[in-house]
Amino acid sequence: MDQKPIGVFDSGLGGLTAVRELKRLLPKEDIVYFGDTGRVPYGSRSKETIIKYARQDVAFLRTFDLKAIVIACGTVSTTALDLLAEENPIPILGVVEPAAMAAARATRSGAIGLIGTQASIRSGAYERCIARENPAARVFAKACPLFVPLVENGRVHRGDIVIETVVAEYLTPLKEAGVDTLVLGCTHYPLLEEVIGAFMGPEVRLINTGAEGAREVARRLTDTDALANRAQGTARYFVSDTVDDFARLATIFLREDVAGQVQQVDLEKEILNHRLGICNQAV
Repeated sequence: MDQKPIGVFDSGLGGLTAVRELKRLLPKEDIVYFGDTGRVPYGSRSKETIIKYARQDVAFLRTFDLKAIVIACGTVSTTALDLLAEENPIPILGVVEPAAMAAARATRSGAIGLIGTQASIRSGAYERCIARENPAARVFAKACPLFVPLVENGRVHRGDIVIETVVAEYLTPLKEAGVDTLVLGCTHYPLLEEVIGAFMGPEVRLINTGAEGAREVARRLTDTDALANRAQGTARYFVSDTVDDFARLATIFLREDVAGQVQQVDLEKEILNHRLGICNQAV
């Protein structure tokens, strides 16, 4: 049994797909979420910048006494997971491998579609994981750089001509390739499930990276006897930019009012203050 919270971070809103599933699977767990909304998106950044941002995100979450951190960001999971896991003494869990394994097992024809940020697609991480589980699978990958900013601006519903046009532009090649499984390789993308599902058709199974990552966290905590034991868990949300848009969209997605639970933080200042506090305690 471990009463410490679970930390979750993403470049913005997308990691809430993991939070929603965590709250469903593990209702007794406390969750601390950080969305780096001031620097979203990560997917078009260089590898060095992504690593820098990810280290800062982890350092901020480590100012809380956590039992594990979930990288609810496909870009960081493909780019920096191994490095972050080596640098930190608590479990650091990503979303790529659970989603890739689910896709490899779900496909009927072996034709798997993969959409993600430019950095995720460039890394080849999903393809490597899929190949280990299902060597016969063929992966058709497509970078979708406009999806994250559209999600962050709430353009996620059917009938919105902008998102429907962009979805058709990106996904037509995958539909024509005959994929029967589509990995939503960025945790923002499940917020577009309604639009993507309508375009791809009911015969194509969509793999939600955030949800698959959350299920793996639940398995790991169960296997290591690290689940909390309290009546009901709580959730706190921190962002690096203004809270209003995040709170509004998060409330819609999580189907609960989070307005009073979201706080804006100065990332570098919070990290510095925490480190100074540790130094003062050591003196």
